Amino acid sequence: MKHLIALVFLTASFFTKAQDKNLPQVELSDLYGQKVDLSTITNGEKIIVIDFWATWCIPCKKSLNNMLEVEKEWKEKYNAEIVAISLDDARNTSKVKAQVEGAKWPYKILLDPNQDLRRLLNFQNIPFSMLVDKNGNIVYMHQGYVDGDEFEMEEQIKKIADLK
Repeated sequence: MKHLIALVFLTASFFTKAQDKNLPQVELSDLYGQKVDLSTITNGEKIIVIDFWATWCIPCKKSLNNMLEVEKEWKEKYNAEIVAISLDDARNTSKVKAQVEGAKWPYKILLDPNQDLRRLLNFQNIPFSMLVDKNGNIVYMHQGYVDGDEFEMEEQIKKIADLK
């Protein structure tokens, strides 16, 4: 029982910290080698869903495939964009591009081959998702994936989309 209480406390404190955290200023590359400053992706206009993944991670690919069904609706209803950040190392960059093209993912794809962003955000496992409000604040984090998690993400999007 003590372990369960400690786990609940640690999890709650993790999510509380996430709500006060700004998106780090880190430079990543897209699939074509263009540099992107992550802290500017919202431009004060968009809600961003960031999904960390890798080509070898089956639940990650399932998550991104299932978000295809809601991506257009999120964009229209909430002005939300999905950004998929690959944690594959530099040797696997070609696999990332092939995976994205084969799956026909319309998402903005960024690469974090040295896992600099992962270290800054201090998470261990993927899939790992974050919701970033229009001001660049991380307001929700979720680790793992099971079918239907995209609907929980939409509930979180609704909460911040209503704040004007």
